[in-house]
Amino acid sequence: MIISKKWLSQYMDLSDITMEELADRVTSAGLEVEGLSYMSQGSNLVIGEVLSCEDHPDSDHLHVCKVNLGNCVNQIVCGAPNVAAGQKVIVAKVGAKLPGGEIKASVIRGVESNGMICSLLELGVDGHTLSEESKNGIEVLDAEAPLGNEDPLGYLGLDDAILDVGLTPNRNDCMAAWSMALETGAILGKEVTLPYQEGSSNVGGSTKLRVHSETEKCPLFLGKVINSVTIKPSPKWMQELLMAAGIKSINNVVDISNIVMLETGQPLHFYDIKAIPSQEITVKDHMHEEYTALDGETYQLEDDDIVITSEGKPIGIAGIMGGDDSKITDETTGIIIEAAIFNHVSIRNSARRLNLNTDASVRYQKGIEPMATFKAMDRAVQLLIEYADAKDLEETVRYGSNHYIPVEFDVNLNRINHLLGTAFEKEEVVKVLSDLHLSPSENGEDIHVVIPSYRTDLAIEADIAEEIIRILGYDRLPSTLPFMSATLGALDKRQQLRRKLRTTLSALGYNEAITYSLVSKEENEHAVLPKKEAVELASPMSEDRRYVRRSILPSLLESIAYNQARSIRDIALFEVSNVYGVGHVEERLCIAASGSLQKNRWQNFSVDVDFYTMKGLIESLLDSIGFGENRVVFKENTSDTLNFHPYRSAEVYLGKELLGIIGQIHPSMAKQYGIQETVALEINLEVLLSNKASKVKFTEVSKYPSVTRDLALVVEDVCKVGDIVNCIKKNGKLNKENIIQNVEVFDVYTGEHVEKGYKSIALTMTFQSYERTLKDEEINTIFNTVLEALQKDVNAQLRA
Repeated sequence: MIISKKWLSQYMDLSDITMEELADRVTSAGLEVEGLSYMSQGSNLVIGEVLSCEDHPDSDHLHVCKVNLGNCVNQIVCGAPNVAAGQKVIVAKVGAKLPGGEIKASVIRGVESNGMICSLLELGVDGHTLSEESKNGIEVLDAEAPLGNEDPLGYLGLDDAILDVGLTPNRNDCMAAWSMALETGAILGKEVTLPYQEGSSNVGGSTKLRVHSETEKCPLFLGKVINSVTIKPSPKWMQELLMAAGIKSINNVVDISNIVMLETGQPLHFYDIKAIPSQEITVKDHMHEEYTALDGETYQLEDDDIVITSEGKPIGIAGIMGGDDSKITDETTGIIIEAAIFNHVSIRNSARRLNLNTDASVRYQKGIEPMATFKAMDRAVQLLIEYADAKDLEETVRYGSNHYIPVEFDVNLNRINHLLGTAFEKEEVVKVLSDLHLSPSENGEDIHVVIPSYRTDLAIEADIAEEIIRILGYDRLPSTLPFMSATLGALDKRQQLRRKLRTTLSALGYNEAITYSLVSKEENEHAVLPKKEAVELASPMSEDRRYVRRSILPSLLESIAYNQARSIRDIALFEVSNVYGVGHVEERLCIAASGSLQKNRWQNFSVDVDFYTMKGLIESLLDSIGFGENRVVFKENTSDTLNFHPYRSAEVYLGKELLGIIGQIHPSMAKQYGIQETVALEINLEVLLSNKASKVKFTEVSKYPSVTRDLALVVEDVCKVGDIVNCIKKNGKLNKENIIQNVEVFDVYTGEHVEKGYKSIALTMTFQSYERTLKDEEINTIFNTVLEALQKDVNAQLRA
């Protein structure tokens, strides 16, 4: 927010405080002053009159001038192209200090020069507020300028200091000069008088003007016809305030629209009445056509843009810029005023897409107080009548409502003091609330406050407590220790699971990756077991980051590709992260690996990762957290054959719940990512968290000997080895004790000596008891029981 001392001085007496002190006080109250500057700078200046102007005898562009300073005549050499005899000018006398340095008496090409005739640029005035004539030469004053006046900057209204106030997101109200004045008055404890006359716009006869909105993005629209205005220069005070705000003065009518926006924070737009002969205005969106705006540039309108139309044709881009064909010119004789509320998100999107960050769009984006629309209309009519000879006014027409309901509630001083750790008296607090225009009134032990419409950041008692300490000063906060109950810190179930997984995988040599949660549309389509519809960002950074991911695997495959492209072959990565769908979030673990699991170059030994690497890894992980092999089931992968190899992958179930998928990445997917053979898994941790884990038990190694027996079975091709193993373990008991401790398949054979349609499965069974040494009779009994069960359950026969 840019605010000047002159502007604030219109509303309160600041004669007893310097701008440096004001900046410190405002900053201490929470509104950080980021800069303090002056509109112009220069000492030892005077208004002079050029008596004569002759060409320099030894130059083709310099002039030798005799300048009357009121009490003396100095000779000054000047190089400005527009200097001429008879002009009133600003002269920096010898010894003057300007932004560019100190002025000294000198001899320029043999001619003595005592001083300098100045341009406004040389006096530090911002070039953006100057005309081309002022920027290209010395400043020529009007003929009435008082000769010998030693305050030419004051005469021009350039003796002003400017504060650049950085606003926090909740203080958008201070984008308005009136609100900033009320805030400053509360900080300084000064009475503030605003030049606002409520109801000033409630004048005028009947009107034909019709206003309407066909979009929810414009809930309120005010319009008013003024049939007669006089276009002329603005009063000096208005020009000075606009210049301090960095806005060029155009004419009185245009300047009034700008000054009201700066005062109230509500952008207005004035249309030339001749440009809207039908006197019908409708707000629309979803318009697809080109439109030439006030800056002369042509813009393509799209669905999200809010457009002001008349007779179906655009006359302005709502909240951003009006049209070139309806602007105020010197020939304008009547105007139509627009004051409206527009959706700030739509304004932000349109301004960014069109690259039109105007003063109006910035204010709409930050938010405008609910009653500013009415205040701005009142103030505009008031100024137009006073400074533009506004006549033949018609009544104000209105569409919609701002739906504003005043906020008021009670606050308790004891609770506020307890919250702040202070001991403020009621009288002191009531004065602060009065200075903040919160209309405090005692309500028993409480204080009732009514929140002004411009303070949309105040809603609860804690907000009032913050206002009190902000105004009274943070230096009055005593040092107090917070009171809190002692609690025993501990990890919850989810945190324990995360830590266990991270610790175990890191110990196994896997590196934790942290990848982007935002992915492209293509990556989101490759999600593993996606839940719900994808969440799409309303304003993405790029097309590659448009969606919130529904799976971690595509991101890890990108990391694999990145490393392999840099000649890193052996890669083992994991990531624990949330994935999202519309109205859904779940936490997952993803692991991806490629290259060698083990490698010894000296012995020329290498074991590459494969499906069984992931299978063993997930079995070990689950077993370590209490989900043993009897609860984990691997089934054929029918859920995702797009990302995973259909014959080298499996679905992992915890009981009857699908936990995730493991296996080799599909060759076509690997080619698409540009990676070599890679295996991966992705599991849903919510399934683990929703199931009760068994206690992890450790048993001592049996001290009794074990016995192994090999077994070769012939079964049909469709028979699964897993069914055979389960059958053996199920029947490998003696007196309820598990005797068969391990079953290991070491060969699968088809071909000669095995009937077509069948296969031979060779496996080793390990017999061992934890209680005694097994006898041959016991082992034979179990062995025969297993054979009978295999023949019955899977139709297995001993291979001859």
